[in-house]
Amino acid sequence: MYKNQKIAVIIAAAGFGKRMGSGIPKQFLEIEGKPVLVKTALAFSRNQYVDGFFVVTAKEFAEKTQELLKGIEKFQGVAEGGAERQDSVYNGLKLLPEDIGCVLVHDAARPFVTQEIINAVIEKTVEEGAAVAAVPVKDTIKMVNESGRLSCTLPRNQLKSIQTPQGFQREWIVKAYSQAFSEKFYGTDDAVLVERAGFPICLVDGDYTNIKITTKEDMPMEYRVGTGYDVHRFDKERRLILGGVDIPFELGLAGHSDADVLVHAVMDALLGAAALGDIGKHFPDTDERYRGISSMKLLEQVLQLLEASGYCIGNIDATIIAQEPKLMPFIEDMKINIAETLKISHNKVNIKATTTERLGFTGRKEGIASEAVCILNKI
Repeated sequence: MYKNQKIAVIIAAAGFGKRMGSGIPKQFLEIEGKPVLVKTALAFSRNQYVDGFFVVTAKEFAEKTQELLKGIEKFQGVAEGGAERQDSVYNGLKLLPEDIGCVLVHDAARPFVTQEIINAVIEKTVEEGAAVAAVPVKDTIKMVNESGRLSCTLPRNQLKSIQTPQGFQREWIVKAYSQAFSEKFYGTDDAVLVERAGFPICLVDGDYTNIKITTKEDMPMEYRVGTGYDVHRFDKERRLILGGVDIPFELGLAGHSDADVLVHAVMDALLGAAALGDIGKHFPDTDERYRGISSMKLLEQVLQLLEASGYCIGNIDATIIAQEPKLMPFIEDMKINIAETLKISHNKVNIKATTTERLGFTGRKEGIASEAVCILNKI
């Protein structure tokens, strides 16, 4: 409450975020371990003036939204989204209790909104009737005519980039929406509707960090580092498979699968970076399904686990430690196999081979070891 007016917030979260290309709506992607929607909701839950907030979401995600926000202070309920953002916000307006004086509308995809911005919008809305957060335009803006040619340059000092939250006296925004629907007009934001209804709107300082997440480039990048290490002893009854390459040598490696020690180290590095355990957890040597299986097939499954958790691979650097055989002629094929299996470019995979100068078990030609390091990006 601010100056005896109750404040409600409608968080618009009904979009599917197709431009994100993530497979799930962007409001459910995670930032710093929390879904975008939850980070946005917490900002309003913690605000000193906000009395309650409602979330508008697509019907198929209503249950998921309820579950995510359950227990967050000031969460009042979920409204079903409509065909357009304007329809969705209107459904949210219908849920508001009668004693609400001011309404803020905010994009769920703006999780970095600050308390300073929220407070400024609320205070100005109560004082003046309507207020929106805005920042000065940085780029030069030009008008383009129908033929695609530049027609004029707009004065940058008179331009603002409008953000959310946008605040309105309840009566103003309800009237603005009713008028817009009666005239079959759809605007790009709520302020457009209020402007058309003849109400003045004030600006308050937004923040360039209060971005709207639209494409994956807008998501803050989270980097995860993983390491992997594996060892297999020689076995004269087995073939030697490294990086999916069948290497001509009198000895192979013992193991439940094809014993591809290089790929095993890579898999452990990837799983470790994503905090998904290790290969023993996912492909135990007690499971007959994996007896003799190609490790490249297991690597495909690791990729599926990474993708399901929202990770993409930054790079992989691996070292094979073996006194024999000489591996240099096969390194490039190993890189290609691993890169193509993981659906990444070849220059994101590096493989080296070294000896231990005849020291230790590899130096005594008892087996082969491999180490791997990787970086994952989470979006």
